[in-house]
Amino acid sequence: MIQPILARLACATAIATVLACAPPVSAQTANAQTAGKPWLDPALDAGTRADLAVKAMTQDEKLTLVFGYFSTDAPWKKFTRPDGSLPDAAGFIPGIARLGIPAQSQTDAGVGVATQRSPHPRERTTLPSGLATAATWSPERAFDGGAMIGNEAKLSGFNVMLAGGVNLLREPRNGRNFEYGGEDPLLAGIIVGNEVRGIQSNHVISTMKHYALNDQSTSQSNLDGRISDANARMSDLLAFQFVNETGHPGSVMCSYNIVNGKHSCENAWLLGDVLKTDWGFKGYVMSDWGATHSTIDSANAGLDQDSGFPFDEKPYFGAPLKDAVAAGQVPQSRLDDMAKRILTSMFAVGLVEDPIQGDQAAKIDYAHNEAIAQADAEEAIVLLKNDGLLPLAKTAKTIAVIGAHADVGVLSGGGSSQVYPHGGSAVPNEGPDNFPGPMVWFPSSPLKGIARRTTGTVTFASGKDIQAAAALAAKSDIVVVFASQWTAEGMDVPDLNLPNHQDDLINAVARANPKTVVVLETGGPVVMPWLDHVGAVVEAWFPGSNGGEAIARVLTGEVNPSGHLPATFPASLDQLPRPVLDGENHGPRGKLYTANYDIDGAAVGYKWFDKKGLKPLFPFGYGLSYTHFEQTGLTAQASGKSLTASFTVKNAGDRDGKAVAQVYVSPVSESGWEAPKRLGGWAKLDLKAGESHSATVTVDPRLLAVYDSPSKTWRIKAGDYKVMLAGSAADIVETKTVHLDAQTLDVNGK
Repeated sequence: MIQPILARLACATAIATVLACAPPVSAQTANAQTAGKPWLDPALDAGTRADLAVKAMTQDEKLTLVFGYFSTDAPWKKFTRPDGSLPDAAGFIPGIARLGIPAQSQTDAGVGVATQRSPHPRERTTLPSGLATAATWSPERAFDGGAMIGNEAKLSGFNVMLAGGVNLLREPRNGRNFEYGGEDPLLAGIIVGNEVRGIQSNHVISTMKHYALNDQSTSQSNLDGRISDANARMSDLLAFQFVNETGHPGSVMCSYNIVNGKHSCENAWLLGDVLKTDWGFKGYVMSDWGATHSTIDSANAGLDQDSGFPFDEKPYFGAPLKDAVAAGQVPQSRLDDMAKRILTSMFAVGLVEDPIQGDQAAKIDYAHNEAIAQADAEEAIVLLKNDGLLPLAKTAKTIAVIGAHADVGVLSGGGSSQVYPHGGSAVPNEGPDNFPGPMVWFPSSPLKGIARRTTGTVTFASGKDIQAAAALAAKSDIVVVFASQWTAEGMDVPDLNLPNHQDDLINAVARANPKTVVVLETGGPVVMPWLDHVGAVVEAWFPGSNGGEAIARVLTGEVNPSGHLPATFPASLDQLPRPVLDGENHGPRGKLYTANYDIDGAAVGYKWFDKKGLKPLFPFGYGLSYTHFEQTGLTAQASGKSLTASFTVKNAGDRDGKAVAQVYVSPVSESGWEAPKRLGGWAKLDLKAGESHSATVTVDPRLLAVYDSPSKTWRIKAGDYKVMLAGSAADIVETKTVHLDAQTLDVNGK
């Protein structure tokens, strides 16, 4: 597995490198393509090709590139999808046949090839949720998953994939947290960045989103997130910066929300200053569907492509943009730059040399792809508690499986990222009749997986009748309760409790039989008022295709759990920076709300808990195993502008397993940090029983610095710094002290 991964990584390290991995073009073919069309010469760099193409374009052709359409009929808007677009898909931008520029065919999203709500959805492979992939702490798993869904997108006729999402889990009630990478900018940035690399290895443009601070769904289009430049640069924006550097996405999607008084898609600070100037982003910015609110302000602020018409109130980048350029309100150079950026990404990612060939879904290797999704799910599952009940005893004569439709399938998150399984949902007609529904259950039964792997009798109860479930539990040797929390785009959960009286169900079952295992299928953190009364707890997230098999293999011990939490699980809402959500679900149209993100600032997640001295239910980075690991021999030293930490991990138990050794850093004296410590890096090691392995982690210097807004520099204060080897943010194993000299780094940490 290692060599294929490394080979694909080499083909996806940067936009420039991706082009080098495009299919070979014969000299004869290249000459035919480029005769009179030098921008089609693959020997030229992408920027040069884009410049040449823009010079050959008419004004209307440039305008064609910057205005996108919904690729689904919208009768409520009296809109029919454009000719040439794929049905029930996200978006479409016509090509320019005269110049050899292909159309852009866009699909959602980060867990697979999604379909807009339709009676005839595409049936494709689904990865576990983005939060689950972050729980693997495995860049390789993220890359493989991205490569898989990018391949299915390509074979389905798409060359732009609206993934990956990286908004930090600043608000644990956010309905879209399942799409993202957790609460830490380094972990989220590396995991999502590698998914982007995987997608683009198929010559499919990947879209980094939702830029930026789109951290809740409630009142999202009317919510003004207020945050200082420095706090944003050290939290949400740092996550995007890491994705940009790791994955080099061809596009960025600006978000619905307002940031410091300006909508994201007309926010010159976000789009112009930070993204394009400071980070040097050469690709293009597309709007979210319905997130554009102007023509002149959006274009001049840095929006390059207005997406998904008719979601906006007006076709802002249609005729109004043409008129604005003619009147000099938007410079001609700005329109030329929009077109160049779009073309640069198209050339760089290789979709011109390796074009989509229409619907080739018959070529998709679903068995292979489902194995990739299952491996991701298995490595994502987090063992939160185990009093000896797991792995499930093979000697148990009676096993009760209760709740969450575990007899037929596993849950997925809802909204525009919804991927539909082969054969349809295992539980039809659940959830809302309109967006963000339907609620889809993947037909992979945990119960059947458990039954195949145990010798006892396995009996199911739906859990809807709590008394009946408790009665079944009382006469069973072991009970496995499945509990679910459906989360979706466009809605936040009201609290962190399990919905539909499932907390009551678990309490009743545990009273009837304390040998109770709880398996959680959730979109994010939940509270657990029953925790002390059950014997084991497993967080399975939304586990995707073959998710039931993945859960069964972990519960029965075929797979040793190795997932670690990418987000803190609070003990209660009172521990949050904003215990009450800002805004309201059904407030007056046009009313503006403010969210003060400077309350926590850059101290998101575990950093907030450290800063305030709060004890969470489960800390960031936490995860148990069926074996035992020893982390020893920590050494640390200054290295260039940063530091390195080396250590040894031993599997001291009797089962093979994977350890996640985490390195945190902290200044010994006051250095203006937002919180006592930060994640500096990690190593995931696959160790056989009794095996030891050494690892070295190099800390990005920005994680030792404070961002200085006036000078746009990262500054490391001279002094002593603690380097901590840990099993989680709350489990420090060893500490060393390193002295660092003062350093001033540029805006990109160089």
